Amino acid sequence: MPTTVTAAFNVLVSNLTRSPGETSSMASHRASVESKLKSSFGVSNFFGTGSNSNGTSVRYWSDVDYFASIPVAAQQNDSAYMLTKVRDALKERFPATTIRVANPAVVCEFGKDGAETLEVVPAYYIGRDGSSDYNIYKIPQLGSGWVKSGPSVHNNYVTGINTSLNGKVKQLIRLIKAIKYYNNIHVTSFYLELRVAKWASAESGIDYKYDVRAVLSHLVSCELAQMVDPMSISGYVPAAHTENYRQDALSKFTTALNRARKAQEAEGRGDIKEAFEEWNKAFNGRFPAYG
Repeated sequence: MPTTVTAAFNVLVSNLTRSPGETSSMASHRASVESKLKSSFGVSNFFGTGSNSNGTSVRYWSDVDYFASIPVAAQQNDSAYMLTKVRDALKERFPATTIRVANPAVVCEFGKDGAETLEVVPAYYIGRDGSSDYNIYKIPQLGSGWVKSGPSVHNNYVTGINTSLNGKVKQLIRLIKAIKYYNNIHVTSFYLELRVAKWASAESGIDYKYDVRAVLSHLVSCELAQMVDPMSISGYVPAAHTENYRQDALSKFTTALNRARKAQEAEGRGDIKEAFEEWNKAFNGRFPAYG
């Protein structure tokens, strides 16, 4: 077991990283979902997006996301109706599986943890981004409309900052997401990815035991306000789906920040055991044990 906070964070990062084999069991489900959507809607492209494809997923918690590119001929003006149609088609194919709408996706719960949960986002291709030449789509937004999305554009943005900081930005995002999942914080992973990456773009280096606290402080100080998409694709990116969720998330991140501060103060006094205890509280009992 680790005896320094730095070593403990390195262990935690390793524990949070999903192994390639852990999603292999989803291959048959993926193929079946794709086949059903092709037959029902003429889906022309079915590809991975989100944290799993971008290297920021949290083991056992992050689900596996896909965009289903639907031909314009099958387009619906009401995105809520389109989500319902996709849900119903998948329910027909998987009658024993819990399948539900969670805007902007249809969630298929094939197992007990995130690695066995598949999310499908119905998407309409609208062209190439002029500056980066990546594909741009329309995906459901809250209510019944559509919003632009460029998953490859955003992945490239995060990856570029991650590369410039020795591959540690994606791990930092993973640590912040772990706090989100472990403390049942209803803030979107997409928001966290962009917010943390944008914050890190001004940094010269990343040290987890300092920068987890720094990011928590940033999230609290900005009050989880919506942010302008740094790639100018998706407009304003909200932190949460409802105002109540945002306020609850702000309260929980504030609690985590206070515990991170206490952990650093304890380490500064040389009380490593107490530092571990406070970090363990921040991660809701899932920080590596001292010793």
